[in-house]
Amino acid sequence: MSIGEYFDFVLTRTEAMYNIVQNEGHGSFAIVFIIGIIFGGIIQYTRVDKFEKIAGFAMLKDTTIPKMLFLAIGITSIGLFFEIKMGYAAYHIKPMILSGLIVGGILFGISMAILGKCPGTGPVSIAEGRIDVLVGAIGGIFGGYVFTKYYDTIFKPLMGTNFGKESLANVSGAFAPYFVLIFGVALIVIAIKIPHMELLDEADLSLLDADERPDANSSEEIELIK
Repeated sequence: MSIGEYFDFVLTRTEAMYNIVQNEGHGSFAIVFIIGIIFGGIIQYTRVDKFEKIAGFAMLKDTTIPKMLFLAIGITSIGLFFEIKMGYAAYHIKPMILSGLIVGGILFGISMAILGKCPGTGPVSIAEGRIDVLVGAIGGIFGGYVFTKYYDTIFKPLMGTNFGKESLANVSGAFAPYFVLIFGVALIVIAIKIPHMELLDEADLSLLDADERPDANSSEEIELIK
C-alpha cells in the first residue's frame, strides 16, 4: 500500500463512519458538529489539553485528568446504557484481542506521557497553534500508515487470540441494569474521593494573585495540592 492509497483508505473509512452516524438515525452531521464544538470548548476551558495535566497524571502529580475521566465515564456509562435500552443509541462493540490490547495500551500510555496529549486534547492544542503537538499528530499518521501497510505480515500474527465481542453489560445478563448503576456510581464516588492535585507551570502561576502563589519567586513547575 502506497502513501496515496493509504490516504484514500483513510478518507473512505472516514466517509463510511459519517454515513453510519447519519443513516442509523442516531444522529446527524449537525449534531456531531455541535457536540464537537461543545467538547472542544470544555477541553479548552478546563485546560486539560495542557502538557502538565496529562504528563502530571502519568507522574501521579496531577489528578485533574483521572477525576474528570472517572466522573465522565461513570455518568456516561449509566446514561448510554439506558439510551440504548430506549432505542436512542446502539452498541458498536469491538472484538477483544488481549495481546494487542496490552501492547497497544502500553504504547499508548507511553506516548501520552511523552507528548502530554491524547487523541481528544491533541486537536485542541493544534488549533491553539502548538507545533509540538502537530509534529506528534504527523507521527501518528505515519504510524497508522506503517501499521496498515504491514498489518497482515507483521502485526496481525502478534495480535493474539480474538475472544469475540463481549461487554460487561452482556456478561452480567439480567443483572445488567443493576451492574451498570453500581459501576457508574462507583466511578463517580472514586472521582469525588481522589485527592485534588495540580502541577502548575509559570503560565498557571501568573494567573494567581501574589498571595495565592505557592512560591512567588520560583519559575519552576510547582505542585499545588488542595
